[in-house]
Amino acid sequence: MKLHQTHLNTRLSLIALSVLSALSVCVSAEESADPQRVDTISISGNPNAALPQARAQTVQQTDARTIAETVNVLDTEDALKYMPSLFVRKRNAGDTQPVLATRTWGVNSSARSLVYADGVLLTALVANNNTIGAPRWGMIAPEEIDRIDVMYGPFSAAYAGNSMGAVVDIKTRLPEQFEASINQTLASQSFSQYGVSDHYLTSQTAFHLGHKLGDLAIRVDANHQDSHSQPLSYLTAASQPTGSTGGYADVNKLGQVANVYGASGLLHTRMDTVKAAFDYLLAPGTHLAYTLGYWHNDADAGTQSFLQSKTTGQPTYANVAGFASGTYGLDQQHVMHSASLSHNGTSDLAWELVATSYDMKHDRQTSPSAVVTGTTQFQPAGKVAAYDGTGWQTADGKVVWKLSPAHELSAGVHTDRYTLKNPTYTNASWQDGQPSTLFSNGEGRTVTSALWIQDAWRIQPGLRAVMGLREEWWRAENGVNASTSSAGKLTSVNQPGVDAAHASPKLALEWSLSPGTQLTASFGRAWRFPTVGELYQLVSTGTTFTAPNPNLKPEAVTAAELAWRYQSDDASLRVSLFDESVRDALISQTATLVPGSSQTYSYVMNVDKTHTQGVEVAFERQHLIWQAFSLSGSVTWADARTVSDPSWAGTTTVVDKRLPYVPTWRATLLGSWRFNENTTGSLGIRYSGQQYSTLDNTDVANGVFGGFDSFLVADAHVQYKLDKHWSGTAGVDNLANRKFILYHPFPQRTVFGSVKYGF
Repeated sequence: MKLHQTHLNTRLSLIALSVLSALSVCVSAEESADPQRVDTISISGNPNAALPQARAQTVQQTDARTIAETVNVLDTEDALKYMPSLFVRKRNAGDTQPVLATRTWGVNSSARSLVYADGVLLTALVANNNTIGAPRWGMIAPEEIDRIDVMYGPFSAAYAGNSMGAVVDIKTRLPEQFEASINQTLASQSFSQYGVSDHYLTSQTAFHLGHKLGDLAIRVDANHQDSHSQPLSYLTAASQPTGSTGGYADVNKLGQVANVYGASGLLHTRMDTVKAAFDYLLAPGTHLAYTLGYWHNDADAGTQSFLQSKTTGQPTYANVAGFASGTYGLDQQHVMHSASLSHNGTSDLAWELVATSYDMKHDRQTSPSAVVTGTTQFQPAGKVAAYDGTGWQTADGKVVWKLSPAHELSAGVHTDRYTLKNPTYTNASWQDGQPSTLFSNGEGRTVTSALWIQDAWRIQPGLRAVMGLREEWWRAENGVNASTSSAGKLTSVNQPGVDAAHASPKLALEWSLSPGTQLTASFGRAWRFPTVGELYQLVSTGTTFTAPNPNLKPEAVTAAELAWRYQSDDASLRVSLFDESVRDALISQTATLVPGSSQTYSYVMNVDKTHTQGVEVAFERQHLIWQAFSLSGSVTWADARTVSDPSWAGTTTVVDKRLPYVPTWRATLLGSWRFNENTTGSLGIRYSGQQYSTLDNTDVANGVFGGFDSFLVADAHVQYKLDKHWSGTAGVDNLANRKFILYHPFPQRTVFGSVKYGF
């Protein structure tokens, strides 16, 4: 206990040092602020992007100009690289599984944050994982972004309990006149590890067309990306495969022998996205908008063996099944619709109606079932895993009423439906991709309805209160699971329906301590309901079988934040103390399904209690030392631990161990220089401390497949404008070519270059 306290004091001292350093950066800035103002989230670009509404939590912002001048953006999620405490698990260019990690929850927690674009939910709340749970970032083109707001914590009644990590709100822009552009980007990654040494190329062509015809604004974006990835996984075993030589001696994340015999997930992706947005001005301040998005992914993944046959000396798969499961084809076609009607004029009343639909119309992965003994060939039989018909629909209504300059009332209604359809079939020829005989199945549906109200009131000059309440009704139904035994018998089970209803109170107080300085205390209770995937999805990953759990209880979240913020014309500094306790946290564990059985499975269970506390420091300083130089950065320290878990069946304790995927430290530092009106450059650093993927923190080996390493990477970026039509960028991510693994091998040094023509 004394040693732990010593470490804690050391960490707090380091945080204090970071705060003092940031203060020294800001100390010379001019102070300018109105202590009487009521902060609102303002609107720019798209007129129906959001209603002006008083915020109840910390908000961090970035805009299109900052992103373009400082970040190597290939995919939309790249724009968040330097936002405080955030990390996007982007494994490769065009990754279809880029999950967002926040200051209190790491990767594999896709349902513990929300990503919106103009009120349209992009987060896939059908699951809480790194497969189908990632936000649909591709439905927003990087060219569309006008501004990004990140709101931390479940402190607003307007958002569901999934906001416990963060809410990312992307604002897009609509054209004011005719505009068009074409942008060609190339990226090249140099990768070397084990028996793999190669260059992996990505080509992206993006087209944009926009026009305003009277009261009608139209925007069309199209994107084609052809990318090759480094190996996303490796094949390992404790013993040498029979009849083979070769491979690389290594261990797994637990320090046990796990020699590496091949690479898999060498992914070639051909991805197309087309999106059309229409906005019609019905009357002054009243807009009718519709958006249609289409995404198609045609991909194939291959493997590379490091083994040779003892008899022939030729490469062989040595009858290792992982070479079959690591070889697959993807054919995915998704469609998104959204429609909104909003009014945000000069009156004191604003309102908005938004309806969305996301449909995985055709989504299939095909793979062979087995290899041909002694060769690098596959047996013709295979499996087809489908998500056809999986998707969600949402509807929201919101009204904001400004009762007086010091008093604002907002309220809303919400409903959603999430549907999972995930059958797996066997077939005689895996390459034709046609389903034949049902092998397993997981399907079901969740439905949520909610009412909320929030009152923002300036009680007296310099003091404002934001009070809110959200009431939710949730149910899960139509759950079905089926699986085929080793004897070939298919067993199907109709899962019981479950339901819950909960209220979530919110309270925030904001004091204006002096011009430009504010202190905000926020408190929120929230409920994060199980996703349909956590309840009903069956997943098989190599030798690991993930079972569903239809009896999960919702997570009960209690969160608080105390934030001090200084803001001037050219500097800002924020220090946030945050605290989060979760009852019945939904975390995957390995345990038996049947009492007395020795067979273990991986499945989501309710962990009795977890607790996270920490400090976040974020600062920005324009015109530092030189007029053209700007510096921004952040440091986050989080102590996330399991408090109680009676269901744990392991041999070591999990009590007081660190929560999976949450590093103790995260930090960013970004310096940018404006050389002249046409040229800008930046150099950034991103750091993340070591994290664990097990509840008992037994995965201590670094630099091995399946483990989670700390990393420190540097990025460089240059933007140049030749004239009013031509511009270009050049950059490097992972400048020092650091090699690190976050379960998957992550990209090594990658060089970017783009040329854009627009008018």
